[in-house]
Amino acid sequence: MTAVLTEKSGAARTPVHPGGPPPPSRRRSGRERAFDDVPRWQIYLPLGLYLLFTLIPFYWMLLFALRPAGSTALVPWPMTGEHFSKVWNERSFAVFFQNSMIVGVATLIATTLVALAGGYALARFDFRIKGAFMLALLCSQFIPGALMLVPLFEIFRNLQMINSLWSVVIAETVFQLPLSIILISGFIKNVPVSLEEAAWVDGCSRFTAFRAVVLPLLRPGLIAVGSFAFVHSWNHFLFALMFLSEQDKQTIPVGLNTLIGADSVDLGALAAGGVIAAVPVVIVFAFIQKWLVTGFSAGAVKG
Repeated sequence: MTAVLTEKSGAARTPVHPGGPPPPSRRRSGRERAFDDVPRWQIYLPLGLYLLFTLIPFYWMLLFALRPAGSTALVPWPMTGEHFSKVWNERSFAVFFQNSMIVGVATLIATTLVALAGGYALARFDFRIKGAFMLALLCSQFIPGALMLVPLFEIFRNLQMINSLWSVVIAETVFQLPLSIILISGFIKNVPVSLEEAAWVDGCSRFTAFRAVVLPLLRPGLIAVGSFAFVHSWNHFLFALMFLSEQDKQTIPVGLNTLIGADSVDLGALAAGGVIAAVPVVIVFAFIQKWLVTGFSAGAVKG
């Protein structure tokens, strides 16, 4: 025992050969020291410039929305709410906001439900045209929405759905579905089939097993897909402009366009309308940012 201990202690005292590679721990600490030796200004300066570039337009919009009409101050003081009151009451933005909310929520629900069914079929079943169907979904992303305006308008006119919010909901859902189905399919592929098989053995049907086992694991992916469907339908201008001609049916993007006159522009009212349009989107992303990052990282592994 004494000999063994002596040998170990002697090995411990053996110096490392100068020409040999350093121990792994030293290599890691060396990289950490190299990162720590980077001047902080080289990190914070680009981040600060990017943050400044991003926030200046928002500050400029808030400045015009909060300062009195005719003021040229760079600080909105004293603040006023006259522009918000004007667009909300006189320019019917309360109606536009309600219509945009109906379109956004309905598109979110329809896109999520249909994409969930289609994504499950692509992830769990094999059929002959599966590859061709996936290719068609991918190729559909290259078709611009403006190219489909005339066919969609004719379809909705024959169905007597012009000036109906449901025409915008259907159009938005159709254009959101291809990417949503592909993403949901990737999320479902990350859930092992063995979990569903165990539920089948316990006597559950396919639908019950999916609802009890798979669906709770898809929460981040569903939130990611649904949030993008909501934001896209909330901000989309073209479909609402073409399919909705009555003022009481228009959405916020079309309402903002009405604030731009042929000869003059009310910058204060336009900025206040922009703030009203941006607030729901900011709130949505503020509450779901954790689920959004988790959902896209989960869907990027397979599929």
